[in-house]
Amino acid sequence: MPPRTRFLPYQPKTILNKGPRADHWFWTRYSAYPYLGCQHGCEFCYCREQKFFPHKTPGAALPAYDAAADPFSHLIKVKENAPQLLRKALARLPLDVLFTGDYQPAERKFGLSRQMLEVCLDLGFPVFILSRSPLVLRDLDLIQAIHRRARAMVAFSIITTPDSPDYARVCRMERLAPPAAKRFAAMQQVAAAGIPTGTVAMPLLPGLCDDDANLQSLARWTAGHGGGFMLGSGLTLSDQQRQYFFGVLGQLCPDLLAHYQKIYPPGSYGPAGPGWPPFGRRIRTACQAAGIRHRIPRQVVPGEKRSLNKRVAEALADALYTLEIEDAPQHRIWAYRKAAWAVDDLEQELGLFYKTMGRKGLESLPGIGPGMAEVVAGMIKTINQQDSAN
Repeated sequence: MPPRTRFLPYQPKTILNKGPRADHWFWTRYSAYPYLGCQHGCEFCYCREQKFFPHKTPGAALPAYDAAADPFSHLIKVKENAPQLLRKALARLPLDVLFTGDYQPAERKFGLSRQMLEVCLDLGFPVFILSRSPLVLRDLDLIQAIHRRARAMVAFSIITTPDSPDYARVCRMERLAPPAAKRFAAMQQVAAAGIPTGTVAMPLLPGLCDDDANLQSLARWTAGHGGGFMLGSGLTLSDQQRQYFFGVLGQLCPDLLAHYQKIYPPGSYGPAGPGWPPFGRRIRTACQAAGIRHRIPRQVVPGEKRSLNKRVAEALADALYTLEIEDAPQHRIWAYRKAAWAVDDLEQELGLFYKTMGRKGLESLPGIGPGMAEVVAGMIKTINQQDSAN
């Protein structure tokens, strides 16, 4: 029998992680979570890497694979002062999207994710929630209230569907995470409540759920349950997490162990080989066939002064993502990335800035030359025309 889960309440000094600007995947600038470790115990979780592992002991590595004695899933650290810390931190910061919500079984006992959402509602902060559990539905009333005031989005972490021939093996990899069908049913309820939702298919496991048939099935199930997007990426393996996961494969999928040892050689992080570009193109194709986006849309707070800045930065980031999966030259990709950063960092409202300063003003921004200034000007015009038409 697996050991009984133990909870370790403690009071950290800080809880909020913040970046200089929003990332280009989830469009979140801040993140805060109330628990360390996870009772779902997904075998592939990147939080088993040394830099994230919640039970660090100097000089000690993660134990070899043993599901019955896995400290990551059976020893959960509880940040009992998380709501108070979050309130204090957000009160000093400009509005932007917070990545939060942890709906593992511990949440039923402690309710800290709900209390943190209450802080976001009080302070008017938008939220992005990613969940492997339908427990998020418990807080749907609160999420709706946040969405009305500041915007909210709920995505579900799902990497396969019951249609997949490897569904049972993937379920074993996800251990105590609720079945995918229940997550899709929860997605349908979130969509019916008017909250933007979709699938985050991460990580897609080589040889188990990264084939075209599974990608197409995920996209169809997402669209069929009210989701508007599916964002996907492959598995990463690092240091002790790599060693642990190879032990998992040896027990659960021994036929795949040699394949993983080949594509994840020592010192690698992502798989060796062609890598991301063709994989990203296959995800895009599956999403297009299902009529959904292969990118997460950016949330903008209603009435926000710099909304045009954020929408243009989103358009630039979407363009650079397309260049990435089309395997474009790096200098072109970086031109769009630097332009997205510059527009996001601009303190003035972009429309007024452009109206006052013109094309030369855009060229004065860091990393934006004449050619990119023309691209940005075109995006400003397109978005303004769309707004006028609506």
